[in-house]
Amino acid sequence: MNTYFPFTPHAFRYELHKEMHLSAAHFIPAESAGKCQRIHGHTYQIDLMIVGDELDANGFLIDFKLLKSIVHDRYDHTLLNEHPEFRVLHPTTEVMAKTIYTFIQEYLDGTSNKPSCLQVIVRETPTSYVVYRPKK
Repeated sequence: MNTYFPFTPHAFRYELHKEMHLSAAHFIPAESAGKCQRIHGHTYQIDLMIVGDELDANGFLIDFKLLKSIVHDRYDHTLLNEHPEFRVLHPTTEVMAKTIYTFIQEYLDGTSNKPSCLQVIVRETPTSYVVYRPKK
């Protein structure tokens, strides 16, 4: 993939990135969304940035395949609007980035070494992406 993503400064020992693609459809049911009111699809590119100081018993900050399963298995080849987490706020790229962060951080909070998700990037098209970073 070798896509450039914004650098986020931090003081942790480890920085892990998991990039993935998923194909999904969505629509934004608002007149101001223009053409995006109609169902359409994207091949999303997602980058998760996980940081921490401690590795788990297996020597991982977090296993790459676990990160993929949390995001890819949930959303790939689905209509995003049908997911309960997008019933109140529609699945814009911004909302997707924050929602993915929430699922990832909830998982990380349950691990023994407690890494943190520092940022989530969701690229909707080759020229448009959103970066989500939680505030402390």
